[in-house]
Amino acid sequence: MQDSTSPDATTIKYRKGSSASEVCEGLRRRILTLELRPGEPLDETQISRSFGVSRSPVREAINRLGAERLVVTLPNRGAVVAPIDLMGFPHFMAALDLQQRFATRLAARHRTTADLDRIEVRAAEFNAAVRAFEPMDMLQANYDFHIAVGEAGHNPYVARQYGELLSDARRYLHIHIEFLIQTEGRSLLRDQHDDFVSAIRARDVEEADRVAHRHSLQFEERFLRALRHMPDPNFRIEADTAEGDTP
Repeated sequence: MQDSTSPDATTIKYRKGSSASEVCEGLRRRILTLELRPGEPLDETQISRSFGVSRSPVREAINRLGAERLVVTLPNRGAVVAPIDLMGFPHFMAALDLQQRFATRLAARHRTTADLDRIEVRAAEFNAAVRAFEPMDMLQANYDFHIAVGEAGHNPYVARQYGELLSDARRYLHIHIEFLIQTEGRSLLRDQHDDFVSAIRARDVEEADRVAHRHSLQFEERFLRALRHMPDPNFRIEADTAEGDTP
């Protein structure tokens, strides 16, 4: 695993003016894929050396990631990768399910033709990412799809709250995706947004509610299975002693 605070032998040279955005993207990728572990400190000096930039864009990138709730600042410790609260996961899922259902109901009721077009494009992008099986592209495409659904409800308060929960969900979703990779379950991800699109297109509010709730339950069940998963089923500890031998 690449240590976030160690110099990178393949230092990337960034264009002037784009450093903060590109450092932010690089750190975000490492956080979402858990290459940077929850609670891991983010040393500005070492990160600037790793990316080949000054500390100013690193500081700005860390501030942006703080706004995304991927980084937190602790007293006397500075910035660290935001913890993943497994004990609070049931509360998180209750909030996500409620907001997802409400946001999807609003989308079915209030969406415009332009909203529907945007949702369909985002669904197609997710399906393309699944076919290519690029985990980071899948994470981003899933996030973009649900953000589009939230915006289609035309309630900025609901969209903002839903967006915050979706941002928090990204590292949970990465664990979910890694589980599907290890268990050859990638087919389970295909076309999983098509039922959202159908309900929203038909303006069927009740079906939109059912789809969103089913989606939440599916995500929760697979995530909990991922936590219980044995990653190497071929590993065995065998006693090769002859009968009567003392091990």
